[in-house]
Amino acid sequence: MRVTHLSLTDFRNYAQVEVPFQPGPNLIVGSNGQGKTNLVEALGFLSTLGSHRVSTTAAMIRSGEESAIIRAKLEYNGRDLLAEVQINRSGLNRAQINRSVIKTRELPRYFSSVLFAPEDLALVRGDPSGRRRFLDQLLVLRSPRLTGVLADYDRVLRQRNSLLKSARASGLRTTQLGTLEVWDDRLVEFGSEIIDERAKLVEELGTPLRTAYEAVVGADHGPALLGALSILGLDDTLGSEEDTPSGASVGTNDAGAKEAGATADLFRASLAGVRRKELDRGMTLVGPHRDDVVFMLNALPARGYASHGESWSFALALKLAAAELLRRDSSSGDPVLILDDVFAELDQSRRSRLAAAVLGFDQVLITAAVFEDVPKQLAAHTIHIHAGEVIDG
Repeated sequence: MRVTHLSLTDFRNYAQVEVPFQPGPNLIVGSNGQGKTNLVEALGFLSTLGSHRVSTTAAMIRSGEESAIIRAKLEYNGRDLLAEVQINRSGLNRAQINRSVIKTRELPRYFSSVLFAPEDLALVRGDPSGRRRFLDQLLVLRSPRLTGVLADYDRVLRQRNSLLKSARASGLRTTQLGTLEVWDDRLVEFGSEIIDERAKLVEELGTPLRTAYEAVVGADHGPALLGALSILGLDDTLGSEEDTPSGASVGTNDAGAKEAGATADLFRASLAGVRRKELDRGMTLVGPHRDDVVFMLNALPARGYASHGESWSFALALKLAAAELLRRDSSSGDPVLILDDVFAELDQSRRSRLAAAVLGFDQVLITAAVFEDVPKQLAAHTIHIHAGEVIDG
C-alpha cells in the first residue's frame, strides 16, 4: 500500500495544496510552522479517524471555514483508489471511496498507516487513555469489524453510566435494578471481546517490540508489555475514570483468564463486587475503559523509571512493532510508515540505525525542519514546504 497523491482543501494552514509521493522514502522539509506535520496528520486521519495532535476534528479545519477536505490517491491491492473525507465543524463527517459514499468509520479498511511523532512520548509517560487508544487503533487496522464492537461498548457504557447516575440521585428502584442487569449483560458481551482482543495484541507485540528497540538503540534493555486489567483486582483507592485501579493484576494473569475462557465470568463477577461502589459513584468502575498496559524496561516500569531517551526509544519501537504486525497480516501490503520530526531527537548512530530499520517498508514519509538531520538514503525524494505551499518536490 502507498499514497501516490495527497490533496487538501481548507485543512489547517492549507487553502489548497497538491502533493505527489513516490514509493520508498519521501522527505518533507520546512522550517517549523510551515505545514509539514499538517500533511502527515491528514494522512493519519484517513487510517485512524483521529489526530495525533488534537482531540477534536474542528481544530483541523482552516480558520474561517466550515469544512476541510482530504483526498488521497492510493495504490491498494494492485488497484488505484481515491479516498476522500470531508471534516465538518457541525454535523457528521462524510467519506467516499472512488466517489461512492461510505460510512466514515469504514475508511481504515482502505488505508493503513502508522505514525510516530513527538507527542507519542505520552504513550510511555502519559495516562492510560493514550495507551488504550493506541491498542484500539491498531486492533481496528488489523480487524476493521472491531470498530463496531468498540462503538457498541462505548454506547452501552454511556447508557449504563447514565442509569447509575440516575440511581445515585434517586435511590435504586426495582425497575432500575432490572434495567441495570440488562446493561451489565451488554457491557460484558462487548467488553469481554475487547479485553481478549487487546490481550492477544499485547502478546503479539512482544517480539517485534524487542526487535525494533534493539534495532534503534543497539542494545537489549528488555522492553516488554504487561496487561493490567481492572476486572482482575480492585481496592478502595479507585480514582477517576482515567485511573487504573491500583489493585489490578498484570502479566500472565490476563493470559490465563483468556485461556480458561473465563473473561466474561470474571467481568460479571467483578461488576457484582463493585455494585455498591458504582451506585455511590454513579459510574462504571471496571471494564476495558479502565484497563492499562504497563511498559517495562530493564525489568522496571518505563513510566517513572525510564530516562527521556529510553522513553522516546520505547515509544518509537512500539510504533515500529505495530507497523511490523500490520505488514505481516495485511493482504494490501505494508502500511505507510510516517515519521514526524523524529530524527532531530536522535544522535547520529541512532539516526543511521533507524534509517536501516525503515528502508524495507514500501513507503516511508518523513518530516524534518533541517535537511541534514535525515540520513541521505531517506532523502532521495524531497518535498519542500513553505507557508502552506509546496515550493518544489
